[in-house]
This record gives sequence, structure tokens and C-alpha cells, in this order.
Amino acid sequence: MDSPAEKPDRMRPNDRQFVTALGRGLDVLRIFRAEDGPLGNQEIARRTGLPKPTISRLTYTLTQLGYLNYDRKLGVYSLGGGVLALGYVALANLDVRRVARPLMQDLADECGASVGLGARDRLNMLYVENCEGQNIVALRVAAGSRIPLATSAMGRAYLAALPERERAPLMDQIMRKYPEEKGALVKAIDRAIKDIEKRGFCLGIGDWRKDVNGAGAALALPNGAGLYALNCGGPAYLLKARDIEEVYGPRLVDIAKKVVASIGVKGRR
Repeated sequence: MDSPAEKPDRMRPNDRQFVTALGRGLDVLRIFRAEDGPLGNQEIARRTGLPKPTISRLTYTLTQLGYLNYDRKLGVYSLGGGVLALGYVALANLDVRRVARPLMQDLADECGASVGLGARDRLNMLYVENCEGQNIVALRVAAGSRIPLATSAMGRAYLAALPERERAPLMDQIMRKYPEEKGALVKAIDRAIKDIEKRGFCLGIGDWRKDVNGAGAALALPNGAGLYALNCGGPAYLLKARDIEEVYGPRLVDIAKKVVASIGVKGRR
């Protein structure tokens, strides 16, 4: 179950601190995906659910500020240098990414598949780092890609690590988005929560895609500095369920512990 373009959450009618115009502008920037080409105002309006005249004003403003580039010949927009600058600064300051990468690469080389690090982006997990093994048929996912929070091992590991008060509203959103899969999703996420509590990782055996197996583990930084999740995934014929359960899942847990310990030591200096 791949995640379609999400319409932004409009459930803030009584929040007097919330700046609606700013929120809408950021919503426009968020709908661009790594797999997209440039988008026109009509497509941006469809994805955001906002009126086209509103989108026209927002895209004009964002272009003037350098956050969008406008192709006058084709009448379409792409992300501009302002967004790239913010993204590079964010990644450069992400200690968890720098510390985790060599450990992730070691595991990717060992299993010949992909090992990723992700942060939540609404109802998706956003890859901030991904390492690939030498096997050319391994699942290839680039940093910046998104996978569904509800159906992926990475996403379920993230959900399992949240306090109940934070998980509950996300579960409500997930159920509204996937009403037909409600029963199966609740059962699978409950199982992931129990697995995380018991052994620190959860399995994703054909859940995200039928031909893909994987495992997920949460990575909670010390002192409330952020919650991330790791995954190890690849084609089912390459990553057998037994190997994931006995070897690669525990390795993800070990990586998470080492990253947390390393960042905790840096924070005390």
C-alpha cells in the first residue's frame, strides 16, 4: 500500500497561534516528491486541496522568495535554491545521520540489501540516509524518499516507540486514511508494538510490498532530541524471514544502541 499524495491537515480552526497563510505555503513545498518532475498550479491545487487562485498567489510568492523556480515556457514549478539550502543545512547538522551511516553500511554490505534511517513526515517515513549493499538487485531507496508509516517496518517501529498519547492521534489519522484496511492495520501495528517491547525490532514480511521483506527498529535520541527509525529491507528471495528475525533485526537494535550511546557521549562533553 504505497502512500498517495496527502492533502494537508486542516484541523486547526481554533488555534489562534497558527498562521494559516504560512502553513499553506509550506504545504505547497511539501507536495513535491523526489520522483516528480515540475508541477503546474492545477496539479499543486489538486494535491493540496486548495483553490487554484490561492495556489497561484502562493506559488508566485514562493518563486519571488527563491523557494520555487518557474519555467515560463511550460508554466510549471520546481523546488528552488532556498529549499535546497535549508535541506543541506538540516542534513549537515544531523548528528544521527553521520554517526549511523558507517554502522548502517556495514550491515548493508553484510546482507547485500538496503539499510535506511528515517524520520516521520506526517503519515510517511522520510529517508534521511540510506546505505546499499553490493547486490545489484537489492531494494534501492534514495534519501528523500518516503514510505508509508502504517505499512512499513520502519514506520511501525516508529509508531511502537511513541508514547500512547502521541501514537493515538496518529492512529486516528491512519484509520481515516485507510478505512478499508482498518482491522488489518490495527492488528499489524499492535503486533509491532509487542515485538518492539519484547525484542527491540519488528518484522515486515511482505507488508509494504509483497516481494519485499525487512525489519524495523526505533532510534530514540537522548534528552528528547528526536525519534527516528532504522530498517533493513530487500527482495524476499534475498532476505529470508528467518535471517531477518535471527540476524538482521537484532543487528538493527545494536546499531540503534551504539548511535544513542555515541551521541549521548558527545552531548556530555
